[in-house]
Amino acid sequence: MEYYVKLGKEFGIREDYARNIISLIDEGNTIPFIARYRKEKTGSCDDQVLREFSDRLNYLRNLDKRKSEVASSIDEQGKWTAEIALALEKAQTLTEVEDIYRPYVKKRKTRATVAIEKGLEPVADFIQGGEGNESMLFELADSLVSEEDGKAKTRDEAINGALDIIAERVSDNAELRKALRSLLWENGKIATKLDEEKENAKTYDMYKDKDEAIKSIPSHRILAINRGEKEECLSVSLVLDVEVAVIKIYEVTALGGNFVDLIDKAVRDSYKRLIFPSIEREIRNELTDKASEQAIKMFEVNLRPYLMQPPLKSKRILGLDPAYRTGCKIAVIDESGNVLDTTVVYPTPPTTDDKIEKAKFILTSLIKKHNVSVISIGNGTASKESEIFVANMIKEFNLNVTYAVVNEAGASVYSASKLGAEEFPDFDVSLRSAVSIARRLQDPLAELIKIDVKSIGVGQYQHDMPEKRLDEVLGGVVEDCVNSVGVDLNTASESLLSYVAGVGKSIAKNIVEYRKSKPFTSRDELLKVKKLGDKAYEQCAGFLRVPGGDNVLDNTAVHPENYEAVKTLLTCTGYSMEDVRRGGLGELKERIEKLGKKQTAEKCNIGEPTLIDIVEELLKPGRDIRDSLPPPVLRSDLMDLKDLKDGMEIEGTVRNVIDFGVFVDIGVHQDGLVHISEISNNFVSHPSDVLKVGDKVKVKVLGVDLVKKKISLSLKTSENPGGIGGTQKTDRERKEGRERAQRDRNKQFAKKEPSLDDMLKNLAGKFNKR
Repeated sequence: MEYYVKLGKEFGIREDYARNIISLIDEGNTIPFIARYRKEKTGSCDDQVLREFSDRLNYLRNLDKRKSEVASSIDEQGKWTAEIALALEKAQTLTEVEDIYRPYVKKRKTRATVAIEKGLEPVADFIQGGEGNESMLFELADSLVSEEDGKAKTRDEAINGALDIIAERVSDNAELRKALRSLLWENGKIATKLDEEKENAKTYDMYKDKDEAIKSIPSHRILAINRGEKEECLSVSLVLDVEVAVIKIYEVTALGGNFVDLIDKAVRDSYKRLIFPSIEREIRNELTDKASEQAIKMFEVNLRPYLMQPPLKSKRILGLDPAYRTGCKIAVIDESGNVLDTTVVYPTPPTTDDKIEKAKFILTSLIKKHNVSVISIGNGTASKESEIFVANMIKEFNLNVTYAVVNEAGASVYSASKLGAEEFPDFDVSLRSAVSIARRLQDPLAELIKIDVKSIGVGQYQHDMPEKRLDEVLGGVVEDCVNSVGVDLNTASESLLSYVAGVGKSIAKNIVEYRKSKPFTSRDELLKVKKLGDKAYEQCAGFLRVPGGDNVLDNTAVHPENYEAVKTLLTCTGYSMEDVRRGGLGELKERIEKLGKKQTAEKCNIGEPTLIDIVEELLKPGRDIRDSLPPPVLRSDLMDLKDLKDGMEIEGTVRNVIDFGVFVDIGVHQDGLVHISEISNNFVSHPSDVLKVGDKVKVKVLGVDLVKKKISLSLKTSENPGGIGGTQKTDRERKEGRERAQRDRNKQFAKKEPSLDDMLKNLAGKFNKR
């Protein structure tokens, strides 16, 4: 089947769109460019769908490549058959391909290969054939016994060697391995035992002598179990009734005949020694892969809105990096992020009244001197004490200043990085952190992309993930965010420019070098930048902005390839470029409606999706899509954990979305957990379906543990007793939904397993016939 046919069905898109997407990817176009500027060819697929499509395309191509390699290897051995060709053609996963190839892989020394070297295959064939009787078997075995080196010395050795050969043949059966893998997945359990003597044992107390169905264990528990096993606190095993597995082996292989006891011995040995350890590893790996993908997906879901937090524009900000003994580092930045002042104050323990008063004097002086309107406080060590100090200072001096506590995760990584040293070579490492904390509030996206996204702190178990895959997915998120916002060609940092479609680190550096001599006045000047050719220009031009340039369109997301279309559109609707510049296109949409959207698009020689995008850009040239999002919460007072009472309702901000709920910042330096059951009275499949990082919510306090510093919250408030989001479902609909989700998770194991009674009856029938 052609890739575009298969992918079209999988993604639910038309075959011609699927074919176009494959062509666009193969031509070297970037995902942001395809998503934004080739909508007519893709059916307006967004960047997330396109990335998943691209991943799946790569998998299918790698699958076919591996099939070809396996076919060539088997053919070279002279063992190629029509049956193998059909099996390879039907294989849908790399695991299935490897199962087919397994019997033809050159094996290391095994009990079976040793037996084969001793010439015992005839005995194995005789037993497996099921004909003859015991005396005939003994006669054959005795004929192969010899005192020569490399031969069986006794009859028992010959028969046992033959059973080793049969055991390996059973193990190498691709159909059987698939069936047993499915059986283990459907009916097996994952069991854990806790070593209570280990230092971190209490962390994994919930896994003490616990077992859970493999097919339904949540991803976050798999990752927790893996970490516990890695720390040697947990021993982990998969469990399946041996008799059920043996029945399945007989069912698939149809083994039997006159040597039932010997066959049974070989079958059980094959399962316990060869098959189960192997498929146990495979299932554990598959569980880990699925759990990792889910964790990466949640990281992706959280990272996108976190990066897209609205910037705090036209504000001078004082960044405060809290600390105890070494003091709080201070950096003041202007509206463009330039550093105006730095210092260190000591208002946190161990401190004195004199030091606190001095800190107040220094900070109030800086606020007045630089006209600071917002203080950005990092949420790390000594953050609570720093916030108390700032809130008291604002009250005492009646300052017209607000503050916000920002996530400082990764600030220390940036400050100690090569990039941090290049930006601020004369600054102490801790002062660079203060600058980063201030800039995170001013323009989160521009600052956060300087940090390894794994250090940003909006996911779970990120340090346990496959690094290459995590970097690939998160890099895609950053790229999509940067390109959807757009980048100022004259002010963007080298780091920010490197994420623009078609640019990369090398060209970003050249852009910065080029603009040192003179600022860009048009997008066309990009073609003068070293190494930036026509293809790179096509990919990046629409995402780079030139505010105040020669052409007003250069400050929009309209691609230069569509400038002529814009001129035609303006002419058709009775407007001019000057109207665009002064924002005088109030009736543009109405005039297009009168002319007809389809007819207007045809006149402009563009598609309707492109026309819609162009109109949005012309109505708001230079717009920042983040401006439409809720602004950051600024405070001038604070609460303490002890101030919280059961039933209290508070405004908060979603900080992290996980599989079993969301964490909400309610301004007490300890995020509270809203369990998935407290999100809504209606059915919620996953918290990310109704909430995202940055959402402003009203929550009710359910309970506070002052010792463990844990807060339980609910979204079912007096204003909205039913909570938020979700879809009301009947019990039957909920059950059907769970069953449907389970089928989706295990779709590669679609074959329904018969019950144990059915298998026993089936097996008994086969033996009775024999």
